[in-house]
Amino acid sequence: MQVFFNFVMDGLNLGSVYALVALGYSMVYGIAKMLNFAHGDIIMVGGYAIYVMFLQKDLGIAAAVVASVIVCSLLGIIIEFLAYRPLRNASPLSVLITAIGVSYLLQNIALLTFTSELKLISSFIKLPTFYVGPVRIDGVSILIWITTLAIMVALNYFIQNTKTGKAMLAVSEDRGAAQLMGIDVNKTITITFFIGSALAGLASVLYIAKYQKIEPYTGSVFGIKAFSAAVFGGIGSIPGVALGGILIGLIEALAIGYLPDTLRPASDGVAFAILIIMLVLKPSGILGKTKIEKV
Repeated sequence: MQVFFNFVMDGLNLGSVYALVALGYSMVYGIAKMLNFAHGDIIMVGGYAIYVMFLQKDLGIAAAVVASVIVCSLLGIIIEFLAYRPLRNASPLSVLITAIGVSYLLQNIALLTFTSELKLISSFIKLPTFYVGPVRIDGVSILIWITTLAIMVALNYFIQNTKTGKAMLAVSEDRGAAQLMGIDVNKTITITFFIGSALAGLASVLYIAKYQKIEPYTGSVFGIKAFSAAVFGGIGSIPGVALGGILIGLIEALAIGYLPDTLRPASDGVAFAILIIMLVLKPSGILGKTKIEKV
């Protein structure tokens, strides 16, 4: 049982970070109707910002956290302005191809700047360890859970109760009607990218705090798994996306722990297998709502 609970703790850690990343995916898709596959690579850039500020510049944890959030936020705005805004009325396929291109661009810039060598960022955030019976819970895990829960609650409040949040909901429902009502659609979508990318910066902080490593391809697979979590939970639903992230993390951790050694390398495919099954059985996700479009 102790081993099982340890795997559950690992799954909750991984799932909480997935949930935070998936919230960014969900915001951009739900409001701008764009699949920003470069979102995972923005997390990678945030990780390198931490590496530079914390290890190379030796400016401390606070400076590294602030740098990660600011760099990711600004990068999200730049990507939206240069790559996505000109394609606002283009076909979804054009936007998808552009997103993939931006993803590869960020990966190759990281390769040229930092090489493909794995960068270790040890001792980034040190917190005491707690024991609940035989179960060991490190302080970083508690930080991850509290941060993810707080962001989910704050984001839900922001969307439902602020003027900007309601403008986002209006743009999500009907972009043309929102524009007729005086809502600046471009500004609203830019704010959406800003918030989603800021969440990516926070996800970078939590990822580095727990796993203490970064490489140019970190964000690629990680981002796709987070997208799988968003679809699994119900993209567009904040509680659903968070639930999807937690479940994907738990299933992946248990698969790594209990699959035979010969199948363990294939544990990364669990998230994608779940995505396929969910798309076949319930495309709207666990807590997503099926919308009927009248023609």
